[in-house]
Amino acid sequence: MARLPILMYHRVSRSPGKGLTISVDDLRQQLNYLRDNKYQTWHLSELMELDELPSGKHVVITFDDATEDHQELVAPLLTELQLKATFFVPLGHLGKTDSWNKGEVDILSADELRSLDQQLIELAHHSFAHQPFDQMEREEIWADLDQAIQTSVKGQLRLSPAIAYPYGKFPRTSPEFQNFKDILKDKGIKWGLRIGNRVNRFPFKDPYQIQRLDIKGEYSLGRFARKLRFGKFF
Repeated sequence: MARLPILMYHRVSRSPGKGLTISVDDLRQQLNYLRDNKYQTWHLSELMELDELPSGKHVVITFDDATEDHQELVAPLLTELQLKATFFVPLGHLGKTDSWNKGEVDILSADELRSLDQQLIELAHHSFAHQPFDQMEREEIWADLDQAIQTSVKGQLRLSPAIAYPYGKFPRTSPEFQNFKDILKDKGIKWGLRIGNRVNRFPFKDPYQIQRLDIKGEYSLGRFARKLRFGKFF
């Protein structure tokens, strides 16, 4: 089974990064590292068609929340370096702000998302309301996903059948977790991504517990490289 690290980014800034915000200069360094070390980047929809990965090094790059800086700073960088990435979209906030946080950051509109280069940038689900699934009842989860799908259709957005759980949260006890997976399957969502900070093996053991590596804004390039290789152990 091949190693498949999945990187999780959030905001990107022109100023020095910290926490969930990384500077565009540090992001450039990290993406250059991937390119220079011959990592092949993938869209999740491409991986869904595979039973195994070819030889070589592989990575999935993801950005949560579809904030304005993703269009302004991330998209041009991906184009320059010809790397693929997935943007997870909170569909109830299109063209609005990150009201689940401080409401100070603009979220891309459907028109802006459609303008992105689909050869390099894949869109996928990040719920409708951006609320933690582990604090929602079954009916609330169903309604949230239903609204998300309806909004994507109305906005003419083509989304990969994958979802990044807001805050990495999902029901973990039985039978709640099985009920949660049943809802996702019924809505046509094939893969669910959490945090976890471990490097995945592909094919995935559980497609609804795919782990991502959160990349912090204060990481040095060396720490980024170690986390890419080892996950949470460093």
